[in-house]
Amino acid sequence: MGSLTSFKNFADTLPTQSKRMPVLFTSHGSPMDIPLSKAERPFWNALFDLGKGLQHQYEIKAALIVSAHWCTRGTYVNISPEQTQIYDYYGFPREYYTVKYQANGSPDMAREVTKIIPSVSETTDWGLDHGAWPMLMHLFPDANIPVFQMSIYYDAKPAYHYELGRQLKALREKGVLIIGSGSTVHNLPLAGQRFRSGDMTPFGWEAEYETWIKKQIDDRQISNIINYETSHKLGKLAAPTPDHFVPILYSLGLLDRNDEVDYFYENAASLPAFSEQSFMISEKR
Repeated sequence: MGSLTSFKNFADTLPTQSKRMPVLFTSHGSPMDIPLSKAERPFWNALFDLGKGLQHQYEIKAALIVSAHWCTRGTYVNISPEQTQIYDYYGFPREYYTVKYQANGSPDMAREVTKIIPSVSETTDWGLDHGAWPMLMHLFPDANIPVFQMSIYYDAKPAYHYELGRQLKALREKGVLIIGSGSTVHNLPLAGQRFRSGDMTPFGWEAEYETWIKKQIDDRQISNIINYETSHKLGKLAAPTPDHFVPILYSLGLLDRNDEVDYFYENAASLPAFSEQSFMISEKR
């Protein structure tokens, strides 16, 4: 399936039915984009169309978000029945802190995570951060899907994150939509240098790295992505810290032999040292 439009057209012809959940890896955009409408921001519009198609085609009982913005020592899952909206960005105008997204949690599904992986700890000390709610407010604008987050063990090796994703496969059978929310290219220091000079144009190497990532996924060379720091010359430049990159490892850990990968957003980066490349994993039709 080559585009989001073809997925949407296909999904609109199908009745709602119970089936194995797909998996997403998605950007959550820049905080600067939060006040923008779908008409102003093509990525928001892509998420909206995708969410509409997903809800038509699948019975989604809950969504589990692995967000780049919840990093911890160890791995935690939020079991709160109600989700606190976290504005974890700073120095923006007031309107950036008045946007509301009121979603329920899913304690029962969150506890399924700790049953599957006993090393994951339960907590109520988090909510939905800006790696989750800005994306969710367009994917599921009615906030009618219960959502919960699982944290990223910041100091863990990449293989740890991939293995945790593999262990979560049973949740796909239970109506849980698992979403890795991050960015394959996210170098804030480099982006900041350009912003301070008033230059918002990409460097150019972002597209090269996105193309390489896509080829590794399409060729199922997942070990190259797990070893991203050494398997490509741009690896450390694209992801100098693990937080935004490793969510893709959770999503790819959920990839099965009979799955296909559809890229629902591939537009060129709108900011330097940043990527919005996003895809969906689902069973082959």
